[in-house]
Amino acid sequence: MTHNLLRATATLAGPTHARTRLTTLRRRLITIAARVTRTARHITLRLPQDWPWATDFTQLFTTIHAPPHPA
Repeated sequence: MTHNLLRATATLAGPTHARTRLTTLRRRLITIAARVTRTARHITLRLPQDWPWATDFTQLFTTIHAPPHPA
């Protein structure tokens, strides 16, 4: 089950991660050094400034949280 979920995550993250190994995917997208901050009812995830996979993570996040396509 974990393998299938990580493969789906890799596919949604973009074409560069679609064929990466699971350990590489974990190292690049899942185990990141980020801070969660809370101010005035807003929760913010602060990612590192020079993180090379920030655009892939942002694409994954927006794809997952987008409304579903109508059937």
